[in-house]
Amino acid sequence: MADLAALAEEISGALPSAVTEKKLAVGELTITVEAARILDVLGYLQGPGDFKILVDLCGLDWPQRAKRFDVVYHLLSLTRNLRIRVKAEVGEGEAIKSCVAIYPAAGWFERETFDMYGVPFEGNPDLRRILTDYGFSGYPLRKDFPLTGYVELRYDDELKRVVYQPVQLVQEFRDFDFMSPWEGAPHILPGDEKAAMAPNATSGDPGKKP
Repeated sequence: MADLAALAEEISGALPSAVTEKKLAVGELTITVEAARILDVLGYLQGPGDFKILVDLCGLDWPQRAKRFDVVYHLLSLTRNLRIRVKAEVGEGEAIKSCVAIYPAAGWFERETFDMYGVPFEGNPDLRRILTDYGFSGYPLRKDFPLTGYVELRYDDELKRVVYQPVQLVQEFRDFDFMSPWEGAPHILPGDEKAAMAPNATSGDPGKKP
């Protein structure tokens, strides 16, 4: 924790106008930076900061917030044996600069974030969808993306070709209480009425199987 606190002060001292927030919690350091200064921050961390490895790059959606999206970078320093999380807030329709020139591994990560959230990365040399199909409409990890109403792509073995069909849910909508299955719910769940009314398995004729 002391090393992370020192790292937070080091970054703030080196880039005072770029860092807007520092948070140290549960053994992890998260810094929020101005989106316009993201390359300055990442360049410092990759260079003097010695965070040579980009572990992950992803997005978060906060629909009620003015700057709707977070672009999140997870970095690792082997020499320091430390990790850091860097966040930048991006508004809907806004772009953030690509960090491919600093971390070449970011190319596909940025494509995935663009594909799932619709956040464009300015300067990415190949910013195409990577998980969805060509011509796909919408961004699946946005919180306002509908569960139904779009098509899905699959290979039809009878037709011997790829076909489109409406998205189908594999189960009906249900309300889950997310209680521990070991503790059980204090009320009878729908469909369990007969089980609750069944006689105790240990009662009755011991010669009969329950």
